[in-house]
Amino acid sequence: MSRRTAGATVVARTPLKAANIDMSATATLTVETGGAGFFDITAEARALLSGAGAGDGMLTLFCRHTSASLTIQENADPSVLVDLATALDRLAPESAGWTHDTEGPDDMPAHIRTMLTATSLQVPVIGRQLALGTWQGLYLVEHRRRPHRREIVMQFIGSRAGRAP
Repeated sequence: MSRRTAGATVVARTPLKAANIDMSATATLTVETGGAGFFDITAEARALLSGAGAGDGMLTLFCRHTSASLTIQENADPSVLVDLATALDRLAPESAGWTHDTEGPDDMPAHIRTMLTATSLQVPVIGRQLALGTWQGLYLVEHRRRPHRREIVMQFIGSRAGRAP
């Protein structure tokens, strides 16, 4: 099966797999950050799926803050995260003369960095597993210099493990 679609060649597609939606599981993850940086939360997301007995469906993660965010990024080479932090610093530097500085010079750049990234993610769950690529991980991104306590709501909606559609 090979066909051209809008300039791309479609090489293959897996067979359609249907699942009954018969469960929802929700938990709030609290992360103590040590200041600005990327914090891998992939293991916690997997633990939610395992604890809930999740089969196939969708995991939604939602960050309840405006100066921290979520991203899916490479989890093999730590230098990627260093370069991403550098890029965000260049896009929203503290020294840009922001009007909003009530909570410190890093607050407004943190809001901008959150706007440039994401406060929610959706990841397919197939056969009890996050459908992440080989080098992908889920990260909380702390945009503030000082430590914070961040909350991430994680919700799985889909089928229970071991149930046929």
